[in-house]
Amino acid sequence: MPNTRLVLAALATAMCFAGTASAADISSIQAQVSGKFSSTVLSPLAAITPAAAMAQSTLPTQLPYATVASAKDSTAADTAATADDNDNAQFSDAKTSQGLRDMLIGLAMELRHVRYVRGGRDPSTGFDCSGFVRYVFERAIGLQLPSNSASQYLVGKIIHRDAMQPGDLVFFRTAGGRHGTGRISHVAIYIGEGRFIHSPRRGESVRVDNLSDSYWAKRFAGARRPEAMAQIDAGAHNG
Repeated sequence: MPNTRLVLAALATAMCFAGTASAADISSIQAQVSGKFSSTVLSPLAAITPAAAMAQSTLPTQLPYATVASAKDSTAADTAATADDNDNAQFSDAKTSQGLRDMLIGLAMELRHVRYVRGGRDPSTGFDCSGFVRYVFERAIGLQLPSNSASQYLVGKIIHRDAMQPGDLVFFRTAGGRHGTGRISHVAIYIGEGRFIHSPRRGESVRVDNLSDSYWAKRFAGARRPEAMAQIDAGAHNG
């Protein structure tokens, strides 16, 4: 390629006459020539470019961007995986909590119309209030509660009325005083939207009532969440 040899000869001659030529000048010449000739023709010029030689002899002081990006992506992926695990654990706890509540309410609703019997503990004979609650919790989720309403009131986590959920226990003062000033003597299972299911009194059967009803509103004593359910709820919220 005669044209190529002529160009190279011209460049060599120019460098001989201008020994102080800068790397910038040579780079400028390369840029002008690159518009006319292929990179294969220009490759020998790189060997005489001081800037290029210095760049090749300098060790990198930082990791390549791709490597850093890869490390960041890996860290982000690990963080995301950890977050996913936590989310999955919380979701599992929340699902378990909801499942327990669904089973409790489902069984309780199936027992409607079972008659009230003082001291009753079984649907075949009838229920009193605490016997009904104890039966539902034991058969639905395997949790054994104390045998009477006063004792059931002493276990579990106190729940504010605005925070009650289906499956919580609601208590009433229906004996030993007027207008709710007596002792804890009645228990029911909260089913949501202000309603609860219970075995109310002699001559009646398991039924659903509302906390807003005048009789129950005056005698409402508070709500409790059995400890096992409270622990599951805490896991669902805290992770």
